[in-house]
Amino acid sequence: MKVADVNGMTQAPVAALGEANLRKLTKQAAAVSDIYAARFDIDRDATWYLAKMTEELGELQSAYLAIQGAQRSALPQSEARQNLIEETADLFGFLMVFADWQGIDLADAFAAKWGCYHSDEIE
Repeated sequence: MKVADVNGMTQAPVAALGEANLRKLTKQAAAVSDIYAARFDIDRDATWYLAKMTEELGELQSAYLAIQGAQRSALPQSEARQNLIEETADLFGFLMVFADWQGIDLADAFAAKWGCYHSDEIE
């Protein structure tokens, strides 16, 4: 990725993101979504994509609150932490699926939006 000018700020490559890896993960997420939709006969329309991200964000919030002890039923810390990890992965997966559905290259979008704030390549 080349250095570009974004809103008057210099955009450096966002090497730590691993653009090729993110693109590969996005393809994997889309493939898993295809399997899920076929298995459960789901019509993935705009409502489904947005509802899934909203559902996963709610589950992530619940997992975080469990770690903080802010839920009625307490989980062991190790289980609560594992739930947080899994729900973070779910939200990330559905974000990638949504972006793929909309034709958004997340690596490019992230570099354009966030990369302009860091002038050095991050290893």
